[in-house]
Amino acid sequence: MSSPKSTIRFGTLVLLFFVTSPIICNLAMSEVDSHLAAKKRHMREKVRKMFYHAYDNYMTYAFPHDELKPLTKTYTDSLSELGNLKLEHLPQHYNGSALTLIESLSSLVVMGNNTEFERAVIWLSENLTFDVDARISLFECNIRVLGGLVSAHILATDPTSRLVQGIYKNQLLILAEDLGRRFLRAFDTPTGLPYAWINLKYGVMENETTETSTSGCGSLILEMGALSRLTGDSRYEAAALRALRKLWSMRSPLNLLGTTLDVVTGEWIEYSSGIGAGVDSFYEYLMKAHILFGAEEFWDMFHSAYLAVQKYFRHGSWYHEADMRTGKATYWQLTSLQAFWPGLQANIAAANSSHREFFHVWEKFGVLPERYLLDRDMLHPTEKYYPLRPELAESTYYLYQATKDPWYMEVGESIVKSLNAYTKVEGGFASIKDVTTMKLEDHQHSFFLAETCKYLYLLFDDSFLVGKNYIFTTEGHPLPILSDWHERLPEAYTSSNRTLIKSAKYQAKRASSMTLKVCPATAINSGRGIDGYQVESACHIPDVRANHRCTTDEECGTDSTSCRQRTCSIAGYCGLWLFIA
Repeated sequence: MSSPKSTIRFGTLVLLFFVTSPIICNLAMSEVDSHLAAKKRHMREKVRKMFYHAYDNYMTYAFPHDELKPLTKTYTDSLSELGNLKLEHLPQHYNGSALTLIESLSSLVVMGNNTEFERAVIWLSENLTFDVDARISLFECNIRVLGGLVSAHILATDPTSRLVQGIYKNQLLILAEDLGRRFLRAFDTPTGLPYAWINLKYGVMENETTETSTSGCGSLILEMGALSRLTGDSRYEAAALRALRKLWSMRSPLNLLGTTLDVVTGEWIEYSSGIGAGVDSFYEYLMKAHILFGAEEFWDMFHSAYLAVQKYFRHGSWYHEADMRTGKATYWQLTSLQAFWPGLQANIAAANSSHREFFHVWEKFGVLPERYLLDRDMLHPTEKYYPLRPELAESTYYLYQATKDPWYMEVGESIVKSLNAYTKVEGGFASIKDVTTMKLEDHQHSFFLAETCKYLYLLFDDSFLVGKNYIFTTEGHPLPILSDWHERLPEAYTSSNRTLIKSAKYQAKRASSMTLKVCPATAINSGRGIDGYQVESACHIPDVRANHRCTTDEECGTDSTSCRQRTCSIAGYCGLWLFIA
């Protein structure tokens, strides 16, 4: 498999050849394009077969229950188990909510199967109810069920698709609103931060835990905000926005947040944090909320949070965890959920570097293990599993869209090959219990259909997106970016730390040292900045340790005190040498 660097070299050779022999080069490029198109079609069909192997087996052996058990060809009513590590307070008479079918709705549309989409919408309209005695995770139910219903409603009413015309009368939106009303009871706390768990029928249970995660109360704005825009009822967005603002106010002076907190007292429980489990989608939703709703408030939060991540969590191409109060490293580990980060990063070079590291681990084990101890160069002894997670496929898709580098399609091809080789069974796709032995576990998670298959399919065929503008939720459900959603957003506050350039000739606008080619250390330390305003850019934040191991100069980044490019020494360490021009 070629590396990103070799792909760039290939492109340079073609360009030079074009100068000397344009006719021959045009023919060669035409052959390359034709070969690439044929490969994309081939891989698209392989992914389509994967999706339908998972979907058909679910519909045969598990529907209308929540998820498929592919090894035994049975089912699990797992909505109440998601996030419930100790399997506490499980319902006695819950028979499932067709979770995997809800999660598959947008994937069916992406793959062009409007007939099955209509059939699923009709069944859900006539049979789904949330008046059930089941204690569920607010976060999981929000991103999977509410997000799936809201997205499917938008797809069903899209005038360009003309789906279920004459049959669909907003039934999915009615279901989504019913679910949203049940969610609101979780937000009845002194802080406005929602309980992590709620009973769909009875609300917050007596003696319910007050502990929640940063993701749990900071990753609700997309789905609940979209629900408010569609229904005209502002309560859903207001509740999610109040929780997000409260959470952001709890950040440390370093602009870092912890992992778990108390929704009643508003105090942190776990101060160590990173970009993985418990925090990941918080960062993701700040950026995506800014794109979807247009408010500068979300961008201000994301920009500050992103700078803090780069400064305190990054170590070369890796990201460790750190104490939110001091910025000191706590745990040196890779977790599979971190693999979403390259697809969110603001700098493509940095994103590519991180992505390559995750893919290297994938190649080493055949899949991506749940947790890898970086400081010991070994698997976590009890978290060796791979539950068909989508994050690496997601980042691969986004980076291909950003660069159009065919190397990322080769990565996607490798992922498809591994999934078929190690996880495909007669009854669907099974999770891997131990990546060292590839022993399987009897569970096909709904996100395999909502995300893993969807992102791999879009990598090879993005025709669904032609002429449209969507963002994908953390569960892979598309939401359209609409100008009127921007206009109706509540007025955003002006952040006190917003970076501006003021000029008599131009209106005030955001600036970064990367675009202005200004060294932030020089400007900020001197107290001058640009026209009296400080500028800062994540690309100039130094590594946690400047002398990390490397193989190329590109991996070493820029030194923040001099803005000079670091180089990779013969011994394989980054450093700054005086003779650099």
